[in-house]
Amino acid sequence: MLHPSYGDLMEIVNSEVEDGEAPIVNSRYSIVLATSKRARQLISGARPLINPKGRKPLSVAVDELYQGELKIENPESEE
Repeated sequence: MLHPSYGDLMEIVNSEVEDGEAPIVNSRYSIVLATSKRARQLISGARPLINPKGRKPLSVAVDELYQGELKIENPESEE
C-alpha cells in the first residue's frame, strides 16, 4: 500500500493552483509518471532532496513530492 495515498499527493501538487486555474495533475497516472521519472533520476545519481534513510529511489521520490520538495510543472504553462 502506498503511503501517502494518490489523493493526498494530488492535493499537495495542486495546492498552489489559484482558483479558476486548471489543476497541475488530474489523475493518478500523472503522479506515477512524475515519481517514476524522479526515481530514475535518483538511480542515475541525482542528489536526493530529502534524507533517503536507506530507502529505495521510488520511496524517496514519493516522499520528496509529499514533503513539497519536488514540484511538478504544468506543461501548459511552458507555452
